[in-house]
Amino acid sequence: MTSSAASTTPPEARPNWDQRVWAAKAPKSDINALILDYLTMEGYPKAAANFCKEANMKTPGDEYFTQTLWEVRQQMQRGDLQTAIETLNEIDPKILEGDEELHFLLLRLQLVEIIRDCDVDGGDIQHALEFARMNLGPRAAANPKFLDDLEKTMALLMIPRNQLEPPLAAMLDTKVRTDAAESVIGAIMATRSRRTMAGIRDLVKLRVWAENKGRMLSANVIPDDLSTYLNDEYENDTAMTT
Repeated sequence: MTSSAASTTPPEARPNWDQRVWAAKAPKSDINALILDYLTMEGYPKAAANFCKEANMKTPGDEYFTQTLWEVRQQMQRGDLQTAIETLNEIDPKILEGDEELHFLLLRLQLVEIIRDCDVDGGDIQHALEFARMNLGPRAAANPKFLDDLEKTMALLMIPRNQLEPPLAAMLDTKVRTDAAESVIGAIMATRSRRTMAGIRDLVKLRVWAENKGRMLSANVIPDDLSTYLNDEYENDTAMTT
């Protein structure tokens, strides 16, 4: 298959694709169920309750658990790692006891937040050094990967912010909080023997896989502007459920 063939969709393929898209359109009840599943698993209890009221659906039973997920996510995203760790231990101490990598990640991110505060205050780095020595040093000494991560984190104290290489600068990006929150939520769900990912996330991954597979099998099956279809469908469904 040549690159030109892969990037050109014959006009006659488009009407057929339109028919297939509309024929496969999911019922509104299924879409609503996916949205509620997402709001519940991602920890948005108020949004889930409001959505159930608007969509005339039964509210999820475990509202306390959903509220807890929301609290942990908020703690992570605002950089309050100490409170997030305490909340995790309240939920189940075995979560961090049984996952050294996750525990080290949270401690390292806590160190990053301390370093960030040092930069804002423009002063004492003793707190960061002491925290690293007490909480991360012993773990890093027993694991080469942890040691490498710790060394990179400590470099943030030594290099001016405007001279950081992209990989180091990325460690100070608040996006790392969101990424870590996903790992934490997944770990919590796993301890409850629940799915670790909302159904809609699984569907997105499946859609990407199916699209790539379809293009490999035949360049003429899937239009080049498939993303337009997906965006239109998403906007229509969002309008229907808000």
